[in-house]
Amino acid sequence: MVDVGDKNILARKAVASGFIRMSPVAVQAVKENNVRKGDVLSVAQIAGIQAAKQTPSLIPLCHNLLLDKVSVTFEITEAGIRTECSVHCQGKTGVEMEALTGTSVALLTIYDMCKAIDKKMVIEEIRLLKKEKREIDNE
Repeated sequence: MVDVGDKNILARKAVASGFIRMSPVAVQAVKENNVRKGDVLSVAQIAGIQAAKQTPSLIPLCHNLLLDKVSVTFEITEAGIRTECSVHCQGKTGVEMEALTGTSVALLTIYDMCKAIDKKMVIEEIRLLKKEKREIDNE
């Protein structure tokens, strides 16, 4: 693991997104909350938040960070669902892996919950959209 002991504590933010391509039938089932396993977006949101918090347990060389905020949002389109995970902390290293992990697990959860409806779903376009760091203003 990289030594970050001499780095300054900064306000850090990262945003990642991804997309799951789904059939119109699966998209409609999610919209209508008509999926046998339950409320897909609520479960996927909690799964994404939990995943971001557990990133150091999943990615071997990630630092354990005290996260200030994790949010997972969804945009339903005709072709599927776009997921975005935003992570904030005050720390010595960035939170991009937490944002990417949150996005990935949210999408995997959607896949798991909808696989009985659509056997051809595709998870794609997982990427880091934004990475920021700035001095902390304590005034």
